[in-house]
Amino acid sequence: MDMILSLDTAEISEIEEAASWGVLGSVTTNPTLISKAGHANPEVAIKKISSIIDGPVSMECVSTDADGMYKEGLVYHSWAPNVLVKCPCTPAGLAATHRLSREGIKVNMTLIFSPNQAILSAKAGAWCCSPFAGRLDDISWDGLALVAEICEIFRVQEYTTKVLAASLRHPVHVMDAARVGADIATMPFKVFKMLVQHPLTDKGLEQFMADWQHLQEATAAK
Repeated sequence: MDMILSLDTAEISEIEEAASWGVLGSVTTNPTLISKAGHANPEVAIKKISSIIDGPVSMECVSTDADGMYKEGLVYHSWAPNVLVKCPCTPAGLAATHRLSREGIKVNMTLIFSPNQAILSAKAGAWCCSPFAGRLDDISWDGLALVAEICEIFRVQEYTTKVLAASLRHPVHVMDAARVGADIATMPFKVFKMLVQHPLTDKGLEQFMADWQHLQEATAAK
């Protein structure tokens, strides 16, 4: 198993930088993030993002009824082959997911807050489900415990639906998501950057560079 690292953003500069590291495999976004990033046209934004990475790019529906989500899903799917349609875990979202998945359109069932919701998403045919760990932590629930429960249930039941750990707020969330077996972990760019940061790395690099400079100066003085 190889957990995919994903950015939760619509900022093109952030996606391009993370992609340049060679470790970015996915992007999750929604109308709010697209608006915050200043995109005037969601289609243009999603097509641009999909051209940067080959992995799944999730775009959320704004309709709340099954027919509306289904129609939006068809449109999103036409934008790029790697676009996933995000449907909320509601009765209408389940119905839309079932219809879309039967047509071979991948769905990311979002706003998962219980194991039962995750089970329903798998039964509806979602390609992945997104338990929101950080939002549960915000109300004093253990969000990563939910991710672990869902991963265990999916293994036992042999569901093919992937588990996308969402709403990750800090590097420990990412580490724990990998430990419990999440297939994908999505996070803001500030958290993505924190994964690579460590004070001892900075200190070690600073010392290496200082030693190299002293060697160059000593060599030049001979």
